[in-house]
This record gives sequence, structure tokens and C-alpha cells, in this order.
Amino acid sequence: MPANKHINKRINKLVVIGVGLIGGSFALALKKARIVKQVVGVGRSRKNLQVALRLGVIDKAETDAARAVVGADLVLIGAPVGQMPGIFARIAPALPKHAVVTDAGSTKQDVIAAARRHLGAHFAQFVPAHPIAGTEHSGAGAAFPELFRDRNLILLPQKETNAAAVRLVRAAWLACGARIVRLEAAEHDEIFGAVSHLPHVVAFALVNQLAQRRDAKRLLGFSGGGLRDTVRIAGSSPEMWRDICIANRAALVPLVDGFISELEAARAALAVGDGESLEHMFRTAQKARARWLLKRK
Repeated sequence: MPANKHINKRINKLVVIGVGLIGGSFALALKKARIVKQVVGVGRSRKNLQVALRLGVIDKAETDAARAVVGADLVLIGAPVGQMPGIFARIAPALPKHAVVTDAGSTKQDVIAAARRHLGAHFAQFVPAHPIAGTEHSGAGAAFPELFRDRNLILLPQKETNAAAVRLVRAAWLACGARIVRLEAAEHDEIFGAVSHLPHVVAFALVNQLAQRRDAKRLLGFSGGGLRDTVRIAGSSPEMWRDICIANRAALVPLVDGFISELEAARAALAVGDGESLEHMFRTAQKARARWLLKRK
């Protein structure tokens, strides 16, 4: 098979720990690019692993992460960030010296600290990363190879990180169609706390508030596109988002406070019938959204 233009040699063994939307899509994209020989999937759910095998997302299923990484060239950890310390500790003694480890976690300071603590000398082979892609669906059945096409991939190599390991991870994500961006870990967590983690908290909270009403069934029966668009991401994995929010709580709590202040301002205007203040709030947001969309074109 010819080598992909982004990578000069095939990955003989890719291990994906957490074969969900992200991990499964990564495996499928590298298979489509014809640069990986074998994909071993690791997970807690045998049912999900069977789905991954049936769909060709992985070639072999394992429930023991340490056994799976023996002989691995590249290991992607796509599990929830709360599980990563345990995974690092489990795989560290079994990793081949040449194996490169990367992750797809939505928080970075905690993941990097856990990797530094548990991987030991192998920390130099760890390349922290975060693909900015996803849907509200989860599991191996949701994976598809085009998920990362033209999406940003954040790389966060540390001062100890081996340059060859960075090149391999960078090349793999380029082969998936991603655009590479570099950030520092603290900057990453602050940015994504605002643009990703806070919106998920808001979406989950809004669904809960509506669902707790006695007339919820009737009320939701009249909902249209506005509600569906606003709460789409509340269909995401609760376990994953629990871990993300707890891990990034230092950045997230002030952001939630700021959002509460905006809601309180809206409530105050509504309570006294202050349409002028309410319209000003809405118009300011409308203009900000228009500027944001213009920059994205």
C-alpha cells in the first residue's frame, strides 16, 4: 500500500482505548487513509466492542488495556478524562519503548498532569491533543471517517515531548483531514470552558428545567426548531461531560457565574417590563453573533 502524503510509514498497530465517536472515527479515518495495518479497540462494554468489530471500526477487541498496548506503535486514549489517570497507570508498564501515546480529551491541564504522574519515563512519548469535532451521538456506531475533515486539532506538546512523537501524532491527524493548531494547556482550558463546556452545562440545565415541569410532555410536544437547536448537545454522553466539567471547574465556575448574571439582568428587565433594556441585550448579542459568523466564513 502507498504511504499517505502526511506520514512516511504505516502504523502497524494502533490501539484505541475508548472506541466511541472520537476514537472510532480516528480509527476509520486512518483506515481510509490506508496507513494503519491493525486496529485494536479497548473498552468496558463488550456490546460496543462487538458493534465496532461488526462495522469494521476495529480489527480486534480487548477489555484489558495493558494487554492491548503490547507491541503498539500508536495509542489513542478516547475515554472520558476522568478515566485517564487509571488508564495511564494501567498501560505504563506494558508500553513498548517506541510506542507513542496521545489522547483526545476536552480538558488538558488535568490530563497532562495525570500522564506526567503515571507514565514515568514514557511521558516523553505522550503527545496531548484535542480534536475539535463531535456530534451529540456516542458509541462506535456513531463513528465515521470524515468527522475530523477541516476541523481544528489542538496539539499541546510539552517541553519533554519527543519531537518524533509529535511528528507521528501530527501526521496521523493530518491524514484524518484535520487542521493543526498549537496552544498552551491553561489557554486551552480557558477557551474551551467558554465555548464548549459552558454551552453544554446550559443545554443540560435547560432540558432539566423544562422536563421537571408537570406539563413537560405537552409543552415539549409544541417545541420547534429553536428548542431543538438550543439543546441538541444535551444528547451528549453525561459521563463524559461530568468528567470534563469537574476537571475544568476552575475555569467553568466563573463562566457559569457570568451567565447567571446575564440571566439575572434579563429577569430584572422582564419583571418591570423594561423592553428597552431587553432589546439592547438582544441586539448586542445579535451583532456579536453576526461578527462571529462573518469571521468563520
